[in-house]
Amino acid sequence: MRLFRFFTASAMAVLLAGCAGYHLGPVNRSIRAGEESVEVLPFNNQTLQPRLGSVLTQALREQLQTDGTYHLATHGPGDVVVTGVITRYGREAVSFLSADVTTPQDYRVTMAAYVTARDHATGKVLLDKYVTGEALVHVSSDLANAERQALPLLAQDLAQNITELLTGGAW
Repeated sequence: MRLFRFFTASAMAVLLAGCAGYHLGPVNRSIRAGEESVEVLPFNNQTLQPRLGSVLTQALREQLQTDGTYHLATHGPGDVVVTGVITRYGREAVSFLSADVTTPQDYRVTMAAYVTARDHATGKVLLDKYVTGEALVHVSSDLANAERQALPLLAQDLAQNITELLTGGAW
């Protein structure tokens, strides 16, 4: 019986010690979840690919709402103002048809944006960085249509990367 109690106590100690580093809520210790608000201004698109700015802005707003660290400011300025410029959009072939090695079958589509986050009250720059996102596109016959369908996935990946930088507190 004494041996059983010892093993039970040891097992409980190991299980509780495994959860010692886990924290609920945001990783950024300087704010509490939902305490500060963030305003996302429309991203400026400097590429030749249309609609990137509006799709990325919407994806970032949705990602911030899903994350919950910041409250999204919709009626007025937020505590943190996020702005950005989409600077690059590109595609690179990653696999080719087995029958025709010159025809790409899959592309990696990438988008890069220069993102700035400022404290609204002080003007202090909280984030000033290039951020990239990517998505894989499978092409059957129409590359333009395939890219158009992959655009939300690409924007979501970039928005997730931006959100991780904002909420992680590694400014």
